[in-house]
Parts: sequence; structure tokens; C-alpha cells
Amino acid sequence: MYAPRVFISMICALLVFAIATYFIYGSFYTSFIQTLICLVIIQVGYFVGVLILVAKEKRQMRATLNFQKDVAPAPEKSVTETISVVAPHSPKLSDF
Repeated sequence: MYAPRVFISMICALLVFAIATYFIYGSFYTSFIQTLICLVIIQVGYFVGVLILVAKEKRQMRATLNFQKDVAPAPEKSVTETISVVAPHSPKLSDF
């Protein structure tokens, strides 16, 4: 849900709704109040939609993490195990 597109669409829908209610009731005040009520309903719907998308993403993340937890972690090696022992080396004439 791209926020600017949603807000522009919401404003256009509210303008159409306001004009329609003005023509139906012939009262600016009634049209204004009903448009405000419609605005609140649209905002609640947008908020619920965002919550549903977040919950869906959370479920997918949880499923991914549970899948990764099922795999046994590689055994950790200590620093002394990872360092290989190097035989003492003395310089030779062929090294120069």
C-alpha cells in the first residue's frame, strides 16, 4: 500500500462523496458532517489494512526463523583449535 497514492485516492473519493451528498440532501452542513464520518471510516479501514499486512509479514518472518532454528548450528571451534601449529622455521640461503 503506497501511502501517497492511498491519500490522493482517499481525497478524491471524499470529494466525490461530498458532492454526491450535497446534491442528495441540498445541505452543506449535512454533507460536511457525513463526509467527516466517511473520512473516519476510511482512516479506520486503512489502519486495519496496515495492521493486517504487518501481521502477515510477522507470520512469514516467524515461519522463516522457525525453519532456520530446525537446522542444527555448526559446532563452534575455539581459537586454539583454529590456529594451526607452525613448525619453527629458520631462514635459509635459498629464502633470499
